Amino acid sequence: MIFAAIDIGSNAMRLLFCRAYEVNGKPSFSKEELIRVPIRLGEDVFLNGKISDKKIEKLTTAMIAFQKLIKVYEVDAFRVVATSAMRDASNSNEVIEHIKKESGLKIEIIDGKLEAQLVFSNHIEEMLNPKHAYMYIDVGGGSTELTLYHNQKVIASKSFNIGTVRMLLDKVEKDEWEYMKEWIKKITLGIHPIHAIGSGGNINKIYKMTKKENNNISYSKLKGIYEMLNSYTYDERVEVLGLKPDRADVIVHASKIFITIMKTADMETIFVPQIGLSDGIVHDLYEKQNKNI
Repeated sequence: MIFAAIDIGSNAMRLLFCRAYEVNGKPSFSKEELIRVPIRLGEDVFLNGKISDKKIEKLTTAMIAFQKLIKVYEVDAFRVVATSAMRDASNSNEVIEHIKKESGLKIEIIDGKLEAQLVFSNHIEEMLNPKHAYMYIDVGGGSTELTLYHNQKVIASKSFNIGTVRMLLDKVEKDEWEYMKEWIKKITLGIHPIHAIGSGGNINKIYKMTKKENNNISYSKLKGIYEMLNSYTYDERVEVLGLKPDRADVIVHASKIFITIMKTADMETIFVPQIGLSDGIVHDLYEKQNKNI
């Protein structure tokens, strides 16, 4: 079976094609194709409260192209979701109707709680030590989703309006940082040690920069990368480090979010499985498809 997932984020939108099959009675997933388009809806929404005509045109064009690719791949099922920027946009309903009319694709705006659940649908806990406690950290352009996993179950999950594009535009309230820190301290009280699991394009890129092969980054290493990135200008990050223009500005903010959360929860390492929301959507589609068979 092959599935498709479209994730319309605050910084970029992604289309993932993924093949699912069983190996020894267990599901296995193979990424066929991942297409990323840097629309950056949050640039409009977090500054002006709505999506501009120019961004609507770009988004619509991309969605028409995505619809054609989904048709060519003849997928078994697909799902289109939008997160923080679309949640906050005053004209989101108008945009959704326009895109449905032009492309035939229906966009589903999901709240932070469902976003966290879908990210956690990756069942990453199956790859980890069941005796350990883990905090799943998904950092996006508009929000950060945290999920605490302990004693082989989810014990707390929360979404915060702290994201890389919001930070870039200086649109994160100071109170939101304090709220997030207090929430982390409260839910982790008496639980130690806790290991971090990171998802999102920025932590995946940071991991690749470390050139390690065990999918783990230490807190000290991550902090060092943050300081290194912060010491470069935007142009140097593009020209010297080879980062994409729409990654070079937000990656510093993403690093700050991760090290802030790790420091608050006293986490020494972060595991980077290189998966995200679109992967979680595919896993969820597979499980629903299996129930219908």
